[in-house]
Amino acid sequence: MVPEIPKGNLQSNVERFSGFADVYDAYRPEAPEMVTEILTRYLQREPELVMDLGCGTGLSTLIWNKQAARIIGVEPNDDMRSVASAKLRHFSEGASDIAFVPGYSNQLNVESESVDIITCSQSFHWMEPVSTLREVHRVLRDGGVFAAYDCDWPPMLSWELEKQYMDLYDKCDKILEREMVEESKAVKRNKNEHLQNLQASGAFRYTREFVFHHRELCNAERYVGLALSQGGLQSVLKLGSTELDGDIASFREQTDKYFNGHMKEIIFSYRMRLGIK
Repeated sequence: MVPEIPKGNLQSNVERFSGFADVYDAYRPEAPEMVTEILTRYLQREPELVMDLGCGTGLSTLIWNKQAARIIGVEPNDDMRSVASAKLRHFSEGASDIAFVPGYSNQLNVESESVDIITCSQSFHWMEPVSTLREVHRVLRDGGVFAAYDCDWPPMLSWELEKQYMDLYDKCDKILEREMVEESKAVKRNKNEHLQNLQASGAFRYTREFVFHHRELCNAERYVGLALSQGGLQSVLKLGSTELDGDIASFREQTDKYFNGHMKEIIFSYRMRLGIK
C-alpha cells in the first residue's frame, strides 16, 4: 500500500480501478509490439531502463521483456499491481529484470537522468499533467523518450454494436453524475490536450502526435468483456445499482448474435503523443 499520496493525485482516481483487476487483465488488449518498435527507433538505441507509469496489470509493461535491460512498472492501485506481479512467477527467464512497484507519476523513486523511455498506456489522463511532466523531465536521460498512448473505444467492428457500446457508456456517465458523491468521483482529463500539455511543459525539444492501428481476433465473450472492463461501468456496479442490468443483457445478446460462435477481427486505433527530452 502506498503510504501517502503526493500532491496532485486523487484517491478517487486510484480507487476507480479497485475490485475488477482480473476482468481488466482478461479482456483488455496488450500493448502492441509496434510501441516498442516506435519508441526504440526514436531513442536510437536499445533502452537500458524503461518505466511504465500507471501500468495497471502489466499489459503495457511486459511487452518490453527482452527489449530493455531493466523494466519498472509503477502502479498505485494494489489490486492492479498484484495481478501484474503475479505474472512474473510464470516467466521462465528475464523476470529478475522486471519490477512492479507502488508509486505515483509525479514522485518516482529513481535517480535523475536515469531512465531512457517512459510510457503511459491508457493512463496519462488520470494523472496531474504539470507535475507529472516535471518529474518525467527530471528522470529522463538527455535524448530520452516519453510517450502517452491510448486506444479508441470501442474497437472497430460493427456500427450497430459500437453504437450500443457507446450508448451504454453514456448511460454510465449519467448514473455516476447523479448518484456518486462528489469526493468519490474520479477526475478524467481530456486526452485531446495531451500534446498541448507536452508542448507547454518545456520538457521536450521535439513533440508529435500520430495514429497507428492494431488488428486482433475477438469472440463474443471478449467483446462483452471489453465493455465490462471499463472503469465507468464498474463504478456503477460498485454503487450496487441494477439500472444497467437490462442494457448489459441486451448488449450481450446482440453481441452473441453478431459473432454467432465465430471469431472476428477487431481493429484498435492507437493515438500516441510523444516527446524527446
